[in-house]
Amino acid sequence: MIRVTPFYTRLAHILISLICLCYIAIVGRTLLAPLIFALLFSMLLLPFAGYMERKFRFPRSVSSMIALLSLVLGIVAIITILGTQITQLAQDWPAFKQQVITATADLQKWIALTFHVNADEQINYLSDSATKALDTGTSLIGHTLLSVSSVLLFLLFIFLYTFFILLHRRLLLRFIVSLFSEQHAVIVYDIVAQVQYIVKKYIVGLFLQMLIVTLLSCIAFWIIGVKYAFLLGLITGIFNLIPYIGIVTALLLTVLITFATASTTKILMVLIAVIAIHLVDSNYVMPKIVGSKVKINTLVALLGLVLGEMIWGITGMFLSIPVIAVIKVIFDRVDGLKPWGMVLGDDDSSPESKTAVSEVLEDQSRLE
Repeated sequence: MIRVTPFYTRLAHILISLICLCYIAIVGRTLLAPLIFALLFSMLLLPFAGYMERKFRFPRSVSSMIALLSLVLGIVAIITILGTQITQLAQDWPAFKQQVITATADLQKWIALTFHVNADEQINYLSDSATKALDTGTSLIGHTLLSVSSVLLFLLFIFLYTFFILLHRRLLLRFIVSLFSEQHAVIVYDIVAQVQYIVKKYIVGLFLQMLIVTLLSCIAFWIIGVKYAFLLGLITGIFNLIPYIGIVTALLLTVLITFATASTTKILMVLIAVIAIHLVDSNYVMPKIVGSKVKINTLVALLGLVLGEMIWGITGMFLSIPVIAVIKVIFDRVDGLKPWGMVLGDDDSSPESKTAVSEVLEDQSRLE
C-alpha cells in the first residue's frame, strides 16, 4: 500500500525550503550574484567559444579568453558612450540650476497664495534642510566611492567566473549529470539544453529590445528637438531592461534632464513620446522578441521583480526573470514539479519544440 504524504506536511516542506533558499540567497549574495551573472554570460558566449574551437582549432583556454574579451569590450564600449554623453551634459549644469531657481520661485508664490505661508518661513525651512544635507554630504561621498569600488569588484568577479565556467564547462556538465541516476540522464541533458537555449535567446532578445527602444527613443527625441537626444534614448533603452519599473525610472530621468535644457512644451512632448514608445514595446516588441523565448505570466514576473529587489536590490531585479525562466524549465521536466511549472508559465505557454532541443544537443555533442 502506497502511503500518501499529507498536504500540510508537503506545505511545511515547501515553506521551509523557500525560507532556507531566501536565507542562503541573502547571506551568500556576494558569491551567488556574480556567479549567476557569469552563468548567464557563459551560456551566451558558449556558441562563440565553441565556434572558434571547431573552426580555428583554438585551445579551450584561448577560445574562452577571446569570448570573455569580446564581452568586456562590449561593456566598456557602452560605459564609454554613457560617460562621454554625461560629460557633455555636465556643461549644462548652470542652466539646470537656473531652471531650478526659477521653478522654486514660482513654487514659492503658489504656496504663499494657496497655503498662506510667507516666503520667509519657506526660506527658513529650506535653509534648515540644506544644512542637514550638508552635514551628511561627507558620508554620502564616502558611500558613493564605496559603491563604485564595489561595482568594479563585482564586475571583476563576474568576468573571472565567466572565464572559468567556459574553461571547465565539460567538467561541470559531467558533474551535473553524475548527480542523478543513469535512467534520468536523458532528462538532465534535456534540461541543460533547454536552459542554455532559453537563456541564450532571452539575452539576445533583451539586447535587440534595448536596441529597438533606444533607436525609437533617439528618433523621437531628435524630432522633438531635445538637446541630448542620444543620451536620453540610451538611458531609456538601458533602463527598459528592467521590466515594468525600468520605464518609470527612465521617464523620470528623461523629464529631469529635459527640464534643464528645454521648455515646458518639450517636457510634455518627451513625456508623451516615452509613454508611446513603452506602449509599442510592451504590446509588440516585447511579446515578439523576448516574450516568445520566455513564457512567464505577468503576475509571476512582477512578484519575481519585487522578491528580487527585496533580496538583492537592483541586481535581483535584473536576474529575477531569467532565473524564473530557468526554474520553469526544470519544473516542466520533473514530474512532481510540473504543476509549479504550469503556474509560472503563461496561459498559452508550452515547452520548446524538439527541433530547438535537438539543435542545442547537437552543439553540445560537438563541443564534447
